[in-house]
Amino acid sequence: MVDNIKDWLDWEFSSGGTTGEDFKRFARDFRKSIKEKLPERAELVNWNNGHYYVSGFVKRENKYVYFSISDVRFFKDDWYGHILIRTAENDKDYTGGSNCFILLESFTREVDKLLN
Repeated sequence: MVDNIKDWLDWEFSSGGTTGEDFKRFARDFRKSIKEKLPERAELVNWNNGHYYVSGFVKRENKYVYFSISDVRFFKDDWYGHILIRTAENDKDYTGGSNCFILLESFTREVDKLLN
């Protein structure tokens, strides 16, 4: 069992036509980690568990930031060191502003900047 999101580093995820149980557990842990890293007064909206990737939006007042991670099977540890973030018009805007790539550790600070 994984106790800390960093315990997923170097994990060899299962693969196949259906999403593996390991990824489902990872996605829950990742969501929990993102929620813990939300900037002040921000909320997580429109979360999406994809086929071995996740994405979602952070909202504060009327401003949005989109984030996503690449397929964890093929882009090992990018979920930790290469998270895409960008401004968005709403929680359905998947094209949004300029792409930025950040570390999970800097999620709070970098998302807060885009929400200001």
